[in-house]
Amino acid sequence: MNSPAPAIRALTRAEAYRLRWKRKRLLWRAFRARRQLSVVADRTAQIRPDDILAVIVQRNEAARLPYFLSHYRRLGVSHFLVVDNGSDDGSDRMLAAQDDVSVWRSTHGYRDARFGLDWSTWLQIRHAHGHWCLTVDADEVLIYPEHEAHGLPELTAWLDRNGRAAFGALMLDLYPKGPLGAQSYAAGQDPTEVLRWFDAGPYRARRQAPLGNLWVQGGVRERAFFADQPERSPTLNKLPLVKWDRRFVYVNSTHSMLPPALNAAYDGPGGTAPSGVLLHTKFLPEIVSKSEMEKQRGQHFHTPSDFGDYYDRIVQGPDLWAPQSVRLTGAAQLEELGLMQSPAW
Repeated sequence: MNSPAPAIRALTRAEAYRLRWKRKRLLWRAFRARRQLSVVADRTAQIRPDDILAVIVQRNEAARLPYFLSHYRRLGVSHFLVVDNGSDDGSDRMLAAQDDVSVWRSTHGYRDARFGLDWSTWLQIRHAHGHWCLTVDADEVLIYPEHEAHGLPELTAWLDRNGRAAFGALMLDLYPKGPLGAQSYAAGQDPTEVLRWFDAGPYRARRQAPLGNLWVQGGVRERAFFADQPERSPTLNKLPLVKWDRRFVYVNSTHSMLPPALNAAYDGPGGTAPSGVLLHTKFLPEIVSKSEMEKQRGQHFHTPSDFGDYYDRIVQGPDLWAPQSVRLTGAAQLEELGLMQSPAW
């Protein structure tokens, strides 16, 4: 049902030249963006050479962060580098009180900062060089085959031994059965206790030139919100875990990277490259109120006016469940469905 994308083609000399300059421009943007960050709590002196880091940009995620932090601590993240983009729900103070979290604040526009990438790239340049670095959103929970037995230190050691500098994942939208917003969720609760369902497919993948980045689409958001215009549905491939080098840069969220060879690390659902799944918890009950706010803020799309109808339909509290919906049982199920692939532990 889900087949891997083709391999990356070789770049022409002109393409390689343009991409080198693009990478330098993006790194320069990140260097300039450091002035938009003010320190709230800097504990980076605690970072040890072998520590696995996580970088996030967040705003008003007080409900999600307790589980987020506990999940990634269990996996093996040693230190969190967080940019708070003007929270007013207390999440910034909660983060600043954590012994393994460093926090910076920015009140500048999220969209103008390449959807936060300028800020996170600066932190990676400054603090993540030589470290395995996880770049995720607060609503993304990374799992992979046997993750409970093999934490990130084991996974990254395997990747190092096999000469792999990146680890890809499918962003898998989870949703409840019943109208959005009708459920209840407590801070710290495992979100999969509320969001128990997903679409097993279809997912389609192709490579984009000249970056060679994967483009995966499909799933529930396409089915429910973009059935008439599937080309506008969300991009679902990500490269969340990377052995960071200060020359690296994300180009479009964590969907694509430069240098372009990094994009070969993931070949999509049905592929053979070792990969995981980012359980996407976007549809927790607060999604209804948050969608109203985010439509007004207009910070999450290149052309926010094109997605007003998308927000309006979420605010109406649709039921995303359908007869083809699959109940989530765990990582082994997702591996069996071909949505992620195990390393050869």
